[in-house]
Amino acid sequence: MLEIRNLCCGYGGLDVLRGINLTVKAGEFFCIAGSNGCGKSTLLKAIARLLPFRGSVTLHSRNTDAITGKETAAFSRKELARHIALLGQVSPLYFPYTVYETVTMGRYAHSKGWSGGPETKDRVVVEETLNTLGLADLRNRSISELSGGQLQRVFLARTLAQEPRIILLDEPTNHLDLKHQLGLLDYLAEWVSGKQTSLTDRSVIAVLHDLNLARRYSKSAALMAEGQIAASGPGAEVFSGRPLQEVYGMDVARFMRESLEEWK
Repeated sequence: MLEIRNLCCGYGGLDVLRGINLTVKAGEFFCIAGSNGCGKSTLLKAIARLLPFRGSVTLHSRNTDAITGKETAAFSRKELARHIALLGQVSPLYFPYTVYETVTMGRYAHSKGWSGGPETKDRVVVEETLNTLGLADLRNRSISELSGGQLQRVFLARTLAQEPRIILLDEPTNHLDLKHQLGLLDYLAEWVSGKQTSLTDRSVIAVLHDLNLARRYSKSAALMAEGQIAASGPGAEVFSGRPLQEVYGMDVARFMRESLEEWK
């Protein structure tokens, strides 16, 4: 579904990422982990084309032969937003939009100008998304009045209203309590599986610091170190082998087992 080949990019003329090669399949919850500063967020920004890069990022469809895939560089910004959406951490708020207005912003990628406001389909999608995420009762509340958990649900609703095929998550659970972390990731795991609809041509690519969550939710995964891929493959394998110990400079599995003993 998404093919990354020899991707290099960075800031100020210096490469942070060097020679990244990854393939994410349709229906996968793909997790990316690694120590601070290894380039995880930079990779998501490159995939979303928020940063210039060398190499290629190619979108495929289950109904299309891989040879006919289209590179993201060939999409207009608005067209690409109909395929790829980025959900990041909760950030400071500067404008007191209502919940409804915020979620409606996700429909911009499908709009034809909006001089007269959102169209009927846009309103239907927004209403369905608000109901699905339990936000209908908050529709007229200012987002500046919401808790962190509520706010992240609103941003998830805005992302889903965009109707993308691929959702990129940049440490979206950092400011959420455990219940809301699991709620957010459970919902996205269900979304990518296509159980809510008949659509299976979807993927989630998530940068997660919490290795327990990464191992729990990932179907496939990659470990990054110093701007390169240190290991990739099935999530259970990536988060249990020697590469994990090398990337973090410690025996992660042993630490996890010892921590679990504290709960007995």
